[in-house]
Amino acid sequence: MSDTNQAIPEPDVSAENPISEHWVWVGPHRPPCPRVLFEHMTANWDVAGVSGDVHPASAFSAARRKRLGEHFTGKTLVIPTGNPKVRANDTDYRFRAGTDFFYLTGCSEPDAVLVIAPSAAGPRSTLYVPPRRDHHTHEFFTDARYGELWVGPRRGVDEASAYYEIESAPLECLEKDLTSLAATEVLTLRGFDAKVDSLITASADDEQIAVVLSEHRLVKDEFEIAQLQVAIAYTVKGFEDVVRALPNAEGRGERVIEGIFNLRARVEGNDVGYDTIAASGSHATILHWTRNDGAVRRGDMLLLDAGVECQNLYTADVTRTMPVNGTFSPAQRRIYELVLRAQVAGIAAVKPGVAFMAANDAAMKVLAEGLHELGILKEDPETALRRDRQLHRRYTLHGVSHMLGIDVHDCANARNEHYLGDLHEGYVLTVEPGLYFQANDLTVPEEYRGIGVRIEDDVLVTATGSKNLSSALPREPNDVEAWMAGLWSRGPVNLGL
Repeated sequence: MSDTNQAIPEPDVSAENPISEHWVWVGPHRPPCPRVLFEHMTANWDVAGVSGDVHPASAFSAARRKRLGEHFTGKTLVIPTGNPKVRANDTDYRFRAGTDFFYLTGCSEPDAVLVIAPSAAGPRSTLYVPPRRDHHTHEFFTDARYGELWVGPRRGVDEASAYYEIESAPLECLEKDLTSLAATEVLTLRGFDAKVDSLITASADDEQIAVVLSEHRLVKDEFEIAQLQVAIAYTVKGFEDVVRALPNAEGRGERVIEGIFNLRARVEGNDVGYDTIAASGSHATILHWTRNDGAVRRGDMLLLDAGVECQNLYTADVTRTMPVNGTFSPAQRRIYELVLRAQVAGIAAVKPGVAFMAANDAAMKVLAEGLHELGILKEDPETALRRDRQLHRRYTLHGVSHMLGIDVHDCANARNEHYLGDLHEGYVLTVEPGLYFQANDLTVPEEYRGIGVRIEDDVLVTATGSKNLSSALPREPNDVEAWMAGLWSRGPVNLGL
């Protein structure tokens, strides 16, 4: 009788000798693949389809590339999107395209690189993308990061060219093509792709790409404004979900709030635009409370600072502070109404031609006056607000506005004279005053300690003033209470808990 457990000789294959007549090496901790299986796995497949439609922003992206290339006349610009980032060992974080790269291409694939080079006909753009890991190679079924059987099909060179309406080339040609452009000065957006950085000699002017792009992105075009409105509409739905879930969150905690909102973000959009802040009770006095591991109790307020990032990566950034039980206490209402008055004054100050800080100054004046009336701020408001005093800031902690777009804190590399200069039609900024009375702050009357209130909306600068893009969410305290009651009348969200 033959021995069915007879040992099979080790195949003559290793990382140094990856392919033999009968075996294919597919990586560490995995057995080599029999050649016959390799041939079976890579044969008789039709091409997996990807969307053949044109990207909705392709015309806008082309105009942005042209504008950038004309700004850097005679120079070649290399703008990578970045690579997947390891979360744990062989698992990656969900990839998000580099903001500037995405603004110029609409492409969300990892590892891609945009090159804008001068030519006689004007700036010429080429998108370099990795080849598809399809059935023509063993990576199709062995590569967990890129193989199509693992992660699905991605656009290769031909598909990318058609979808993004841009000349495209294989990523493997990038180094050779950059060498052929040596006659021009080459600048690159550094810090996104170490391999790309190594191909190009560093220049003191490299950082100017990020600066110029941030300043270009200050004014939103019609596509961007529409995408922001989409993100805000989804965010409104998320806030409604949270209110309906509040009865179930009591006793379970802030994680329920975070999870409910984040579910809406993934169902409707790409993801959340930033880590959701679900701060109940005194956690609302901590500006970036993202641990979200506290209790949700009746009698407390919930400060929810959250935004959906839509499929085209534009994000909302909205905050509402609401009573967990649906009714503000007298002390809560007093502080809430003060913050609301400050926000109304801030939004009213937003218009073209005024300084970026106008909304901040208007809101802070109201807050300082209110703090003085409450007896918390001992100095008169005019003195407290002086640049050499600023005593109100113990309770306000942050400025009132930041730019909004693809990044929640958008256009961060713009020079101060542009970012903090006059507002222009097409700017989108937040207006978000807040008051934060720490639970252990002995300068605050006891009834207010542990109360934190922030009200935040996303505001578009128009030709004649401004438009509150997130006005669908109620702000007046009576309206907030009625809104919550109306949502509860529809019944709570079924959490399955």
